[in-house]
Amino acid sequence: RYPFARRTRDYGELLADARLDAVAIATPVATHYEFARAALRAGKHVLVEKPFTTSVREAEDLIGLAERGGLVLMVDHTFVYTGAVRKIKEIVERGELGELLYFDSVRINLGIFQTDVNVVWDLAPHDLSIMDYVVGRDPLAVVANGSCHIEQGIENIAYVMLRFDDSFIAHFHFNWLSPVKIRRTLIAGSRRMIVYDDIEPTEKVRVYDKGVTREVNGDKETAYQTLVSYRTGDVWVPKLDSTEALKHVCAEFLSAIGEKRRPLTDGEAGLRVVRLLEAAQTSIASGGQPVRLR
Repeated sequence: RYPFARRTRDYGELLADARLDAVAIATPVATHYEFARAALRAGKHVLVEKPFTTSVREAEDLIGLAERGGLVLMVDHTFVYTGAVRKIKEIVERGELGELLYFDSVRINLGIFQTDVNVVWDLAPHDLSIMDYVVGRDPLAVVANGSCHIEQGIENIAYVMLRFDDSFIAHFHFNWLSPVKIRRTLIAGSRRMIVYDDIEPTEKVRVYDKGVTREVNGDKETAYQTLVSYRTGDVWVPKLDSTEALKHVCAEFLSAIGEKRRPLTDGEAGLRVVRLLEAAQTSIASGGQPVRLR
């Protein structure tokens, strides 16, 4: 299909080609920083697979290089570009859910077991990037627990919880050792709630007009008389854009280069996710102790 495409076994040959404006890096996580840094120093715009880097320090260094060189640095947080997540963002921004209460996500399956990263670094970038995009708030602390059942030192199951400056909470379950494949996210608001099931072929997003109303009879001294009423309304299935997410990713990358602007999932977005990943790993290593974020 692409008879003029050139191949090489030496990426240095790519970076030395003055006709090449941009590169996409889809390599093992441990090599992202090295390759992206070399590309930015060669004056190339860069699109990097998730996770962005293996540490906050590396991410900050790449962001600095891109800013000093006036280059576009983008992270492929693919799910942000899906029709489902973009629709969810639209619904949340319109205030249809009301005040956000919690974000609960499950991403589990049998394998694929990695040898260079654990289940958090492998699966969590998807859900953390979705939460970062949809909720648009920075957590204060991360608490995580994980276990190694197959290979020592590489967690194959993990639970990650993010704490914010109010009652909003985010919880994630990642697992390579599950008999079933589940990709499901619940986002609850004071007015409506969303269930996002990525495995569902046609109705990936459902909006539920359900909720709970708290009524207190009397003053604080008689608060025990609190009454809880449950609201059950309609279920709405919005129409979604079926365009492949990677097409939107490529279009955003090219558009950002042409318009000399920051892409939707820029280096800062990648850094926010890496900061959460790094904090989760630290919490796991300390037996589940909370790790405060800057």
